[in-house]
Amino acid sequence: MTVTTIDTDRFRRALAQHAAGVVVVTALSEGVPVGLTATSFSSVSLAPPLVSFYVDRSSTTWPWLRLADHFAVNVLAGEQSGIATRFARKGIDRFGEPTRWRPGPYGAPLLEDVSAHLICLPHTTVDIGDHILVVGQVAQAEVFGARPLLYHQGRYGRFLPH
Repeated sequence: MTVTTIDTDRFRRALAQHAAGVVVVTALSEGVPVGLTATSFSSVSLAPPLVSFYVDRSSTTWPWLRLADHFAVNVLAGEQSGIATRFARKGIDRFGEPTRWRPGPYGAPLLEDVSAHLICLPHTTVDIGDHILVVGQVAQAEVFGARPLLYHQGRYGRFLPH
């Protein structure tokens, strides 16, 4: 099969049709809390327990996040679109008010009122296209059960079962 050049705008519109869960990845890097929003989060393996997310190469948070010896994946709850937006913005104190968080068992910031926390050890990073694939090995998981926040067609929403 020959790969042809695809219209970038059409590609983006097609990807927007896929609903994705929303997470905030946090870490304590050189004593400073850092974090970013990701909609590319997924499970990779149950044995060993691995998860992944992608980060844009131009991210100003990634260089700090990659220095940490562990990170937390905060699976956002349906009411937390404001947190998702806050951690996607540049040039603000993401951990300042109104963000509610506490240090986790190993120091990574854990956001309050989320659906779940996963504490991860860095496993693998791979440069892929204009992004970096980050794989973490889950060392600890905590589930709170709130319905998740979703991202679809450039907007946040809540999951409603049939």
